Amino acid sequence: MCKVIINDVEYEYPEGTSFLKIAEDFQKDYDNKIVLVIKDGKLTELFKKVNHDCRISFLTVASKPGNDAYRRSATLIMMKAFYDVVGRKNIEKIYVQYSISRGYYCTLRGKVKISQEIIDEVKLRMRAIVSENIPINKRTIGTTAAAQMFSRHGMYDKEKLFRFRRASKVNVYSIKDFEDYYYGYMVPSTGYIKNFDLFLYDEGFVIQLPTTEEPDKVPEFCPQEKLFIVLKESEKWGEMYKIDTVGALNDEISKGNIRDIMLVAEALQEKKIAEIATVIANDRSKKFIMIAGPSSSGKTSFSHRLSIQLKANGLNPYPIGIDNYFVDREFTPRDKDGKYNFEILEAIDVLQFNKDMTNLLEGKEVSMPTYNFITGKREYNGETLKLGSDDILVIEGIHGLNDKLSYTLPKESKYKIYISALTQLNIDEHNRVSTTDGRLIRRIVRDARTRGISAKQTINRWKSVRDGEESNIFPFQEQADVMFNSALIYELCVLKQFAEPLLFGIERDCPEFIEANRLLKFLDYFLGVDTEDIPKNSLLREFVGGSCFNV
Repeated sequence: MCKVIINDVEYEYPEGTSFLKIAEDFQKDYDNKIVLVIKDGKLTELFKKVNHDCRISFLTVASKPGNDAYRRSATLIMMKAFYDVVGRKNIEKIYVQYSISRGYYCTLRGKVKISQEIIDEVKLRMRAIVSENIPINKRTIGTTAAAQMFSRHGMYDKEKLFRFRRASKVNVYSIKDFEDYYYGYMVPSTGYIKNFDLFLYDEGFVIQLPTTEEPDKVPEFCPQEKLFIVLKESEKWGEMYKIDTVGALNDEISKGNIRDIMLVAEALQEKKIAEIATVIANDRSKKFIMIAGPSSSGKTSFSHRLSIQLKANGLNPYPIGIDNYFVDREFTPRDKDGKYNFEILEAIDVLQFNKDMTNLLEGKEVSMPTYNFITGKREYNGETLKLGSDDILVIEGIHGLNDKLSYTLPKESKYKIYISALTQLNIDEHNRVSTTDGRLIRRIVRDARTRGISAKQTINRWKSVRDGEESNIFPFQEQADVMFNSALIYELCVLKQFAEPLLFGIERDCPEFIEANRLLKFLDYFLGVDTEDIPKNSLLREFVGGSCFNV
């Protein structure tokens, strides 16, 4: 018998008992389905078995790792259903490309064209697979054998990916005779995936899946048209240079082409910034450039580079940080845990901000504040501002797109820019690179370098940061006049060398270890690249250091 500690209570189970069996004994105590366990601090799938005394806890679909496993498993079922319905000989590639409307946008390439009829048939086949409750099996094979197997299946992105894998083994998942590779864990069987939907969209389709907030419900399909256009544009850049997966990027690095990749990626961003500046300069009614985006999007560097392009167009830009209008700390609202909540609009002195901006628009001289983050007070140190005919304000802050921040300013005087790091790479055709992961890795590196904040602390705070983005940024992104993608196709190869030592420093017994370990496995896909050839004005310099801007 093995001693298994659950919620600080000791139980005994025969050696060889699966965690699935143990989870079934405790499922009644949980509102949502248990899909994974944490055994002695390590994330573990339910099919694994008890072979020694251990401490475990359960993760449901309402947790991030559990929701990720659900989404991964649903994607595997979808792939099998497509191959069953369309036929392997008719499929060149099914590509899971990027996240939209709480789901994944996918495309089908091959001898058949995606249609509503195919979508309906695939949905029916998926539901049949779910109703059969087929085990999702996992086997470990050699990396070379895996590459050869996926080459036979026509999954050439996986073949290229495994060429650069340091590990000698890889895990392959299967539903009956259909096999695929996925980065991360799965649920035990197809019967767990009861909630999903498919929608025909643009040139492909979307698989819509539950969220951690509502794990038993498929959210309404609400495509974000402007965001989708930017994502497609980024995808075309990758296709143009034949770098749409990590394997393809590693291949170019191994051939010594990284410098050209950097130069082209930076040139594409500068071209986009110049285009935005030209649009603004051609409309002199614009006096307020409102810039917003989620954490670690590179807003500060973008503001500097945009200002330079505005100057090149004959304008005089002045930067204004919305943070300088924080209310004094004693008046800052608190969250449910009693901590100061700097993320909400009520943390800003909106009345004073609008009074100052209106006076500037009317040509009056205004005393400009600076927020002292040490004392928690707004200060006035003699800095004044008066707008001339060629002057323009570049305003940066998380609430920039929310009209409640600038409610007194005429709509025609504002130009709104949404910026985010929208990763254009995939690990392979079926495994996305999460945009959120890219931003988290950026933040881990920057926090350690500029703020003395450990990777453990950054990971610990990340959920609250993400919650603030969901409430205060993402709902307003479609109101932007233009969107800017700050992700660079090569950046994870650079960030890798900075992030890995920080992540390795998180102890195994910390709650943050699971996320750190996941990120380390993710970064292992990338070949490393040094910073020597990164331009001094690159947005990436905001995170790794060496920027020519004060960031």
